[in-house]
Amino acid sequence: MEERKGFGSNFGFLMAAVGSAVGLGNIWGFPNKMGACGGFTFLIIYLILAVCCGFIVMVGELAIGRKTGKGAVAAYKALSKKFSWMGWMGILSAFFILFFYCALGGYCIKYVVLNVGDLFGAGFGASAIAAASADAASASLGDAVFGAFMSSTTEAIIYGLIFVVLTMLIVLGGVGGGIEKVCSVGMPALFVALLICIIRACTLDGVDTTVQVLQADGSLVEHVIHGSALDGLKYMFAPGWATENGYYVPASAVIDGVKMSAVEINGVMQRIVTFKQETPDVLTVLATAGGQMFFSLSLGMGAMITYGSYLQKKENIQKNALLIVVMDTMVALMAGLCVLPGRFALDPSGAVGGPSLLFVTMQNVFSRMGGLGPIFGILFYLLVVFAAISSSISLLEVIVAHFVDKARIEGKGDKRKSYTLIAAACVCLGCILVCADRLGASSFSPAELLNIANPKTWAADWLDFWDALSEGVMMPLGALLMCLMIGWEIGPEFVKEEAEQSGHAMGSYGFFKVCVKFITPLCMVLILYGQIKDFFF
Repeated sequence: MEERKGFGSNFGFLMAAVGSAVGLGNIWGFPNKMGACGGFTFLIIYLILAVCCGFIVMVGELAIGRKTGKGAVAAYKALSKKFSWMGWMGILSAFFILFFYCALGGYCIKYVVLNVGDLFGAGFGASAIAAASADAASASLGDAVFGAFMSSTTEAIIYGLIFVVLTMLIVLGGVGGGIEKVCSVGMPALFVALLICIIRACTLDGVDTTVQVLQADGSLVEHVIHGSALDGLKYMFAPGWATENGYYVPASAVIDGVKMSAVEINGVMQRIVTFKQETPDVLTVLATAGGQMFFSLSLGMGAMITYGSYLQKKENIQKNALLIVVMDTMVALMAGLCVLPGRFALDPSGAVGGPSLLFVTMQNVFSRMGGLGPIFGILFYLLVVFAAISSSISLLEVIVAHFVDKARIEGKGDKRKSYTLIAAACVCLGCILVCADRLGASSFSPAELLNIANPKTWAADWLDFWDALSEGVMMPLGALLMCLMIGWEIGPEFVKEEAEQSGHAMGSYGFFKVCVKFITPLCMVLILYGQIKDFFF
């Protein structure tokens, strides 16, 4: 039987695992959710959950992977009778996430190209496209560019497929030759790029922006928002700043029977905004923090089991799990320091989260920086592309590893190339669906197909549909069931025994045992309830 190849060094494993954890959720999700849910209060809850849930599940998944030396499907089959089917849920989660992740990754590649165009004053730059845009009602350059891109279904599909191909090529190289090499170089580069962008974002001078504020009765009132990078820091870190002071976000209003996102006043387009000043309840904060943590740390979907299966016995599982959690949280905070000061300084009425933050607000920020704007735009979107691709390769590896291992055990030799191509082809189909849907603007979104007049999040578009199934249900459910398996079927001592194979005592075993049996499952039930409530009700 052919030897199963793994990571060549612990540094390579660590960079790959951190790369899997660091993704788009860190950049557009964590900063916004932290600010909207109480700033520093959210951070404290997130850190508690990261210790009591994230660290516990991370240690469990790495131990399962290394003990069995197999991918998610075979690992669960080898260890459990009651939960032997759970590995397939991980593979399904990986597929569903890749469907929309590759589409968004393609968008990021497009925005690198847009900023390269701006740097050289080319016709394919953001400024030229905005000037030629037929959407006269656009509130800003970023809105016009994103609207033009979304209206070109073919272009969106092409960029999405380019991202799939890049992911496929890295996975084709194998664990040591592809994933480890790329992440060992890319992750340190990502940290450096983030630091450069943080310094620039936090030193930006604010601009004043005139907007039309939508009132409760549907009327519009003109208002001037004073931009300040400091407000972005307050939004993230000052306890309750967002709920006490409020902030403005894009909105739309029906004017003369037409839905508008901006109005022309004295020859100048002014964005329509609404004032947000909400105080979320404790359960909402808990569910938001928990959902963000699991999606960000790549837990509950087989990725860490798969990477753990390639980890050498001499490596310290406990230390590696802690480092992954700490480094992922650090990158999320750094991403916030990069993104939100820029938003509050140069586009104080822009979106604070989701795709609009990444593709509208941030493009506005770079377009208003002056001559250096395109350079920082290229740097920023390149780091976003790598953050996305370091996660997508771990997801594709979850799928490929199962079938490659199965073929190897059956004596069929190394089938990595064949199974990588087949898996990538399947991902292409899902990616094309998400790209063609254009974030719900098509006639075949879930809401349109099911004839839902006022759709909830899960039915709004295909991106949210796949996200609801994976992040909303499968990932927290997978983590919950894994804890029940370790805590009540095979026993926590299984993890202790595997963790101590490296010769290092598992100092956290007492804490791990209590958490995996009682605390983590309880938290997971609350998180799962909150996720289902947010996505489906």
